[in-house]
Amino acid sequence: MFTQTTVHQAPLHKSFERGPQLPASKPSYLPKNPIELMGAAMPFKSGEEIYGEKEQAEYFYKVLDGCVRTYKMLNDGRRQIGAFYFAGDTFGLEAGDEHTASAEAIGDCKVLVIKRSPVVALAARNSDVARHLWTLTASELSRAQEHMMLLIKTAQERVAGFLLDMARRLSGNDEIDLPMSRQDIADYLGLTIETVSRTLTQFEQAATISVPTSRRIIVRRRGTLLRLNS
Repeated sequence: MFTQTTVHQAPLHKSFERGPQLPASKPSYLPKNPIELMGAAMPFKSGEEIYGEKEQAEYFYKVLDGCVRTYKMLNDGRRQIGAFYFAGDTFGLEAGDEHTASAEAIGDCKVLVIKRSPVVALAARNSDVARHLWTLTASELSRAQEHMMLLIKTAQERVAGFLLDMARRLSGNDEIDLPMSRQDIADYLGLTIETVSRTLTQFEQAATISVPTSRRIIVRRRGTLLRLNS
């Protein structure tokens, strides 16, 4: 069972007491809008916590490289993963003052950390920034709604939907290199790891997919997955 990592929380908040500072050297990542210009890139090690559930939502984040998962620990000790975020995705946007879930790095990653209050202040006087912030918030709401609908489907429908989503977001084609483990997939889909593995085996035996390695999946019959996901 997953154990939360807390060693990074204090350093992260301390380092931003005076607001995020951009590095003096020329960054490899060039911000594309005023919101991103207000952030600073920070590296996180595999398994390192970015923020914890119920912490003050002083910052929000954008993945520059790697993958991040958000999750909640349930009363019975189970973990429910709410979302996976890849390069270009924004996360940590909250309606209230606290984070409703925890976030941690899957593998080593780099994240743009953006202080919330200056962005909100800028949005109040700049309609383009306000519109961009609303687009990010609406996208996150849509992602949460799609995940909620996924959780009421059968195991085969959930796994099919997951594979199609990963193919779209990670590669844009039918060859998927997954950064997350089978346990991560199970915790995201609300299934056991045995059910996820068994369903993937069923898809492979039916020639719907091939599984060269545990992290690499090739979609052979996209139409079959689309029918299951409809």
